[in-house]
Amino acid sequence: MADPERDALRRLIRARMQELHRSYAEVSRRGGLPRSTVHHLATHGVSGRLPKPLTLEHLATGLDLPLEVVRAAAASSAGFVLASEPSGDPEVEVLVASLSRLSPSDREHVAALVRSLLAAGDSSS
Repeated sequence: MADPERDALRRLIRARMQELHRSYAEVSRRGGLPRSTVHHLATHGVSGRLPKPLTLEHLATGLDLPLEVVRAAAASSAGFVLASEPSGDPEVEVLVASLSRLSPSDREHVAALVRSLLAAGDSSS
């Protein structure tokens, strides 16, 4: 059975398209994304890797949703938990607060490093 959290973006896209009576082509046109990107995210979702920030922005536009809603669904689908409340761990707080100051390219590098570290931890267990 599919993990609902890992399926969040796919479910969000499909539900919103149905609610708005929009096709992949219409979401694509309104958001300025290739139709294939919209179709892939709606049918396959994401697997361990977040779509680029600009892709999420365009998807949010095409679906008439706040960017934060789309980002949260994408993060959940990729296995990340967004920090909405202070964690109580000062190191975590510094890391989370610092991310918004990084360029999109630097954030991608940080995300790749985190995925690598998590994968190394999973393989050593």
